[in-house]
Amino acid sequence: MKKIFKIYLLGILVLLFSCNNDDYELGEKLSPSDLQFTIVQDYSIDEGGNTVILTNNTPGTISIWDYGTGKSNKAKDTIRYAFAGEYTIQFSAATAGGIVEAEPVTITVTEDNFEYISDPLWEAISGGVGNSKKWYLDLDAEGTSRYFAGPLYFYGTENGWLEDGNAWDGGDTGCYGDDCWNWSPDWPSNQWLMDAADFGYMEFSLDGGPFVTVDHLTIPTLGTQEGTYYLDLNSHMLTMSGAQMIHNIGYDTCSSNWGNITVFSLTEDTMQLGVIREAIGSCSSEGPAMIVYNFISEEYRDNWVPEDPGEPECDEGFDPSFSDGELLDMLTGGAGAGRVWLLDATGNPVDWIINCMGWTTGPDSSYNWGWNDDWTAISESSWIRFDQFGGGMNYVLNQEGTQTTGSFSIDENMDNGFTEIILDGATLIQNAGSWMTPTTNTLTVVKAFNDSFETNGIWFGTSYNPGNNEWLSFHYVPDTSSGGSGGGGGGGTATDLPFDNSKLVIGDIEENGNLRLELYNEYGATVNDPGLNPSDVAFQNQIEVTFTLSGITLNSGAVGTYDAKMYFADADWNPNGDGAFISVTGDGTYTITYDAPSAAQGCIVFVIDVLGLSTDISDMEAVTATIDSITMY
Repeated sequence: MKKIFKIYLLGILVLLFSCNNDDYELGEKLSPSDLQFTIVQDYSIDEGGNTVILTNNTPGTISIWDYGTGKSNKAKDTIRYAFAGEYTIQFSAATAGGIVEAEPVTITVTEDNFEYISDPLWEAISGGVGNSKKWYLDLDAEGTSRYFAGPLYFYGTENGWLEDGNAWDGGDTGCYGDDCWNWSPDWPSNQWLMDAADFGYMEFSLDGGPFVTVDHLTIPTLGTQEGTYYLDLNSHMLTMSGAQMIHNIGYDTCSSNWGNITVFSLTEDTMQLGVIREAIGSCSSEGPAMIVYNFISEEYRDNWVPEDPGEPECDEGFDPSFSDGELLDMLTGGAGAGRVWLLDATGNPVDWIINCMGWTTGPDSSYNWGWNDDWTAISESSWIRFDQFGGGMNYVLNQEGTQTTGSFSIDENMDNGFTEIILDGATLIQNAGSWMTPTTNTLTVVKAFNDSFETNGIWFGTSYNPGNNEWLSFHYVPDTSSGGSGGGGGGGTATDLPFDNSKLVIGDIEENGNLRLELYNEYGATVNDPGLNPSDVAFQNQIEVTFTLSGITLNSGAVGTYDAKMYFADADWNPNGDGAFISVTGDGTYTITYDAPSAAQGCIVFVIDVLGLSTDISDMEAVTATIDSITMY
């Protein structure tokens, strides 16, 4: 089928009859006597005159036919009346000066010819000659949809008749061009589509003529309409004159012609009817699409018996349970280790897990209205690491090179039965331009795979809709790019870097109150005689230092708690920055890390600062420090 267009009459006049792009004045208006057209009954086909040929011979005009049972814009069209009777045919023409109406022509059809309405589709919509049939939108006041997932589906503008073997040759997907797609939302999860209500009915009749009655209960301004209809078997178009298709009030202004309808499917019990959603009214900010309403017959509705859904077949890994310490080891890789987790952008990054079942299979499942290119780009340069370095439970969130650090905890005794991970002051990877971006620091472990988490990952729920029993969840998988199993540095291979403690410089070196351990500084005292070879520094993910402090006595005699961090800059200052903060409480052994957003080669600055400690030390000369180990990943 050719591309489906909605024709706006004023638009036609402007496009066809304007003098140029800057002159939109209408031209001279023709008089009715100038119109040249013929209406001919072909008695050679039907003795009763049922076949009528309509021809517009007026140059430079657009035809507007209203033949009683339908309408047409064709220059030449053939109409077939199934029922005997008198029919008034109105011809009008769109001219340069406006719409010109001819005198209506009345014809008489003397015999019935029910062959024109004997096709199974005519019988399906009406019940057959002499009968009528009522249709209801498949959503009632209780919010029940009996046959379809919901009352309203969305298709591309070049989708149409869905069944194979028809003249359009669109196949089962009903695709007749380039703009072909489909979204079939279920109503319980998408109640924004429309409110549950008794929408009224459409009754199609073949009793004495092709009559239609539409009772619009939710749009009082339309009330009850009575008109005629025509079913075009070749194009699968349904034309209604004097009545509009049942629709919800939220979309009432989104179409300029609710009587020009594409039939998507039609069976004895079900019917799908679509109109183009135009960029008008309440849809003025939305793109073109086919909005398709789902109907069921009165007989199907009245005899429907709901199936017993039974127990849902939950997704594997849903609502997981863990033995003591199991989740912590999954997240971190074990004591003294860390594991980097990546948003699964190339697999299945996000899902709406409803009643224990998800529906997305990959990024394309929600592309552009959920997942998008911005999410993909952000995920390529962002990660989160959980670790147990220094004996604590720490995290590092790397958001496109900007790192946030803190601690986390695990609560396995929630009232809802799920396990939660609470980040101190942070959340997961974010996308500020997306409505899905997480904002909570409490992550619900909705799905996990205890024995296969290395490949199947963990689903972190970031928001919950109790009305639908639904979690918006993000899928994270361990970073295996370095080939490791999840030890320190997120899984990279460990390499020890030798250090000569006799050349370690310590003290309030910058006179800012911080106690600094200077391993190497191209601008400091260690530049000419360092305890390490700067060219030996090379790592992909992380560098980790374990150090010991001794002889610390505070002025007050009390034990204080101080933040400590590593600052590192490689040979070309890329990467460079602060590592994760740890707490220092006096004498003891500590482990501190720096996570690199890119591979590091060589170093210019490599120091550890304990913030504010120097100011509180009573005897700086008594303080000693050793570098116990340097490990690169």
